[in-house]
Amino acid sequence: MTITVLDTCPAMRRILRAPSADRPELLRAMVAPAAGMYRYFPDEVDLVELHRMGSGFPLDRDEERCLAALDAMADADVWGRVGRALEEALAVQLAATPDVVVPDLTVLVVLGDPGDEHFLRTTLGMTANGSVTGYLYLNLWPFPENLARVEATAVHELHHNLRYGPGAVVWDPATVTVGEQVVSEGLADAFARQLYGDELGHARIGVPHLRDEAVFDKVVSGLGVTGMRDFTAWVLGDEVAARYGVPPVGLPTGAGYAVGNRLVDAYLAATGRTAAEALLADSREVVDTALSLLRPART
Repeated sequence: MTITVLDTCPAMRRILRAPSADRPELLRAMVAPAAGMYRYFPDEVDLVELHRMGSGFPLDRDEERCLAALDAMADADVWGRVGRALEEALAVQLAATPDVVVPDLTVLVVLGDPGDEHFLRTTLGMTANGSVTGYLYLNLWPFPENLARVEATAVHELHHNLRYGPGAVVWDPATVTVGEQVVSEGLADAFARQLYGDELGHARIGVPHLRDEAVFDKVVSGLGVTGMRDFTAWVLGDEVAARYGVPPVGLPTGAGYAVGNRLVDAYLAATGRTAAEALLADSREVVDTALSLLRPART
């Protein structure tokens, strides 16, 4: 097993300093080693368009602002820290679950778009993905809070990669439940917290709602919803859902993360397991165990 953190910092500097007409092809070349993360898309993908849709750094403006942000990321050793965090986290995970299959990993770290208010305000300048086996994606704006959480963010996405890897939990887009994703976010945060503590390990978007009972009840009411088309609103909230044309359900940003953390914490307390030991825990078992403690009169 090898971990390859693509050295995208110099590539992004070249792109931002290149003539505008040359930037799209330079971006395609930078992203190409991680293009396998899009292998489940039904049609051929345009890597430049996906970069734009994912709030990646712009190709037609804000060059100096982006170059300064890249300097901040380089000064914080983002790429080195990601690699070391993944190595250390894998050692912890394999000690807990020695039979889990660990794929070769390719990690793409990208600067975000400072002109995208949704990215900066709603998602707090951080989006990431570890759902496709063998690939991790981190897109960030170097707010101090995000730089402090670089390791925890990478480890959170690693947890997803291993949970849905070969021979592990099966994610069927047609039948998977909201409960599975909510639990997976809670488990991934719990793993990051196991390694880095609560302050850094919680995904930032979920923190404001960790003790919101109305949010908890609303998300719990949707745990049985199946088919991932409508998951965005239940897990990420209405504002993010609106961005992608998904109907709202009445939830704030990060609601599913907050509820996932509460469910998983209750499950781990009840079973005495660590987050690493619970990597492949059945989401229905997690939910049932947690709700028997958190909402005993309603189960």
